[in-house]
Amino acid sequence: MKALENDLYLRVLRGEKVERTPIWVMRQAGRYLPEYRATRAAAGDFLTLCKTPDLACEVTLQPIDRFGLDAAILFSDILTIPDAMGLELVLEEGVGPVFNKPIRATADIDQLAVPDPEDELGYVMDAVRVIRRELDGRVPLIGFTGSPWTLASYMVEGQGSKDFRRIKGLMFESPDAAHRLLQVVTDAVIVYLKAQVVAGAQSLMVFDTWGGMLSTANYQRFSLAYMQQIVTAIKQDPITANTPIVLFTKGGGQWLEMMADTGCDGLGLDWTVDIAQARARVGDRVVLQGNMDPVVMNTGQAQVEQEAMQVLSGYGKHDADSKGHIFNLGHGIQPFAKPENMQTLVQTVQQHSAEFHRE
Repeated sequence: MKALENDLYLRVLRGEKVERTPIWVMRQAGRYLPEYRATRAAAGDFLTLCKTPDLACEVTLQPIDRFGLDAAILFSDILTIPDAMGLELVLEEGVGPVFNKPIRATADIDQLAVPDPEDELGYVMDAVRVIRRELDGRVPLIGFTGSPWTLASYMVEGQGSKDFRRIKGLMFESPDAAHRLLQVVTDAVIVYLKAQVVAGAQSLMVFDTWGGMLSTANYQRFSLAYMQQIVTAIKQDPITANTPIVLFTKGGGQWLEMMADTGCDGLGLDWTVDIAQARARVGDRVVLQGNMDPVVMNTGQAQVEQEAMQVLSGYGKHDADSKGHIFNLGHGIQPFAKPENMQTLVQTVQQHSAEFHRE
C-alpha cells in the first residue's frame, strides 16, 4: 500500500506530536451534501448504497474530495451485524431502521450465530478494500462498529426507541439472557473489526449510541464490560495490535475515567462535555475527539468559526502532558447542515489550530 500523504490523524492516536489538530466529522458522508443525495437517489435506497462497494466508496470519498478532511470513515451502517444475523434490516420512510425479525424471546437469542465477515458481511470488506485503493494514500481510513449494547438495543426493540423498555426489561428481568445476547454480539463485533483491519481499515471506532441511557452500574455491566472485551481483543491480536481504537458513548461524559481504563487509544466526547475538564480528567491517558455541537453547522459561518475556536481553545495548548486532540462534532452532522459551513469548519481548524501546537 502507498505511504500516507496525510497521517496527522494516526500520528495523534499514536501519541506523536503534530503540527496542527486533525479534523474529521461523524457522518461526514451524508444527506447535507448534494452529491451524496444524487448518489443515494441513483442507488435507489440507503441499504443498496451500503451494500454496493463501488457506491459506498463513492460517497466515502465525496467529503474528502470537497473539504480536504484529515481522515475518511467507511460508509456503512452500525446495524450490518444484526442484519447479517438474520434479523432482516429494512429502512422505513419516516421511521428509520426497522428489523422484520426482532428478538422477542430468549429462544431467539440462542439461534444467533457470529456472521462470517467475508461471507454475510463480505460487501463491507469489499467496500473497505475499494476505498483504500481509491484513497490512494491521501488520508487514513476509519473502520467502525456499533457497541454491543447499542446493537442489542436495536435487535430487541426492533427499531429506535424513546424509553428502551424491551431491552431494559430484558436486562432487569433476565440478566443472564441479556448477557448471552451481548456476548454473541461482542464476539461478532470482534471478528468484524479484525476483518476490517485486514481489509484495510487503519483505525477503529466503536459507537455506543445508547450507553448513556443506562445507570452507572448497568453501564459498567452491560455496555462497558463488552467494549472492554473488544479493546482487549484488538490489542492482544498481533494483526490488529497497532490499530488505534476510539470509544464513543453518547451521553457518557460522567464515565470518561472508566472508558479510559479499557486501554483504548481515544475517547469521543459529545457536546455536553466540557473539553477542558475532560482533558484534566483523562487527557494524559487517551486522545480526546470532539466535540462541537452539531446544530452549529445549521447556522451561519461566523457561528461555526466562533464555536470551532472555542473548542480548540477549550482543549488548549498541546504539551507533554496531553495525549492530543482530534477535532470532530459531538455527534453526527445533521441533514440540514450547510456544506459551506463544513468548509468553514475545516478551514478554521486547519488554519488556526497550529497556534495551539507551538512550543
